Amino acid sequence: MTTFVLVHGAWHSGRAWDRVVPLLEAAGHRVLAPSLTGYGDKKHLLGPEIGLDTHVQDIVDLLRGEEDVVLVGHSYAGMVISSAANEVPDRVAGLVYLDAMVPEDGETAVDVQPVSQSLIDLAKQHGDGWRVPPLPEQPAPFGLFGVTDPADVAWVRGMLSDQPVRCLQQPARLDNPAARAIPRTHIHCVGATPKGITRRPVPAIQPNGTPSQVWELQTGHDCMITMPVELSELLLKLT
Repeated sequence: MTTFVLVHGAWHSGRAWDRVVPLLEAAGHRVLAPSLTGYGDKKHLLGPEIGLDTHVQDIVDLLRGEEDVVLVGHSYAGMVISSAANEVPDRVAGLVYLDAMVPEDGETAVDVQPVSQSLIDLAKQHGDGWRVPPLPEQPAPFGLFGVTDPADVAWVRGMLSDQPVRCLQQPARLDNPAARAIPRTHIHCVGATPKGITRRPVPAIQPNGTPSQVWELQTGHDCMITMPVELSELLLKLT
């Protein structure tokens, strides 16, 4: 049995994984899909002091009670799982970057995905300056985070919360040599990509010295909603 810890991206909550969790559990595995502070059942904790460090601590606290975890981070959560693994590498058997930011030590989300600066600028120009509202739905094929089915769009919209600016400004900490030994897998969503979104090339060799694993899903960004079966099948290859 493998324990999967599924970490949602910006604006979302743990509910984003609702279609993936039962598929992994049906294959005999244990699955945890927490909501980060400020989202889902922790939405009431949203505030200007919430940042990347807060979310890293959320996952570190969870991991301290686990062993041999496959840690999956979607989108912004690539920042979260990288720093969490740096803190407790002995608890992590594998890292999966699911259409995710992949930082180097000391980098912020803005460094990894420069378009994030425009979100910070918008937050400062409107409202109270510390929060970024969810991105609006775009015409097909982009939809809402790549989701275009009307019922699914409504479901996704209902789980979204604002993203604190500090999440995009705090740097990842990746200074623990032990974390470099953790195997990495990259899953890229290669459907329609909105303007301004870039993806760094994955190096041929991962930090532990083995060839990189890169898989693709022909869908939009929120693949756990649009392709839960296909995503689950890829994750099960890691067990």
